[in-house]
Amino acid sequence: MKSVIIAATVASAAAFAPARTGKVSTALNAFENELGAQPPLGFFDPLGLLEDADQARFDHLRYVEIKHGRVAQLAFLGNIITRAGVHLPGDIDYSGHSFDSVANGWAALDGPNAIPQDGVSQILLFVGFLEGAFMKDIPGTGNEHVGDFRNGWIDFGWDSFDEETKLSKRAIELNNGR
Repeated sequence: MKSVIIAATVASAAAFAPARTGKVSTALNAFENELGAQPPLGFFDPLGLLEDADQARFDHLRYVEIKHGRVAQLAFLGNIITRAGVHLPGDIDYSGHSFDSVANGWAALDGPNAIPQDGVSQILLFVGFLEGAFMKDIPGTGNEHVGDFRNGWIDFGWDSFDEETKLSKRAIELNNGR
């Protein structure tokens, strides 16, 4: 009887032991040394968007990731600033509504103190203009990496950094945008 109980205990304990798996080589290993593959996760592609992908697909997704990360960071900063009570001076429209009379956060888009619909339309048109005219990678203009929107004409000291500092700053931007 004791041997049956011991055997059952050992068998049940073995059910919780981790299963041995072999190393599997996939196309994803091609990108595990790219910028952004950082501890603790390393290269992270939970949706499998880079399965059987080439470098051009990876560069496109990295471009989109950088752009969306920048937009998210600006939106967060704008939300923090307006919630701190900092608003533009003057009026938002000709009716005399001041910028500080507009609600904060999502309430700025819908509600009694929201931005007028014409104002929202103007903001969206302006963002579309920036997207189409300026916020793009133009080949042959001296861009150093995917997401370098300087396009050969603006530099706030980037060229004065060494390569290690540039890589570190790009990695910080990726992590902050995620």
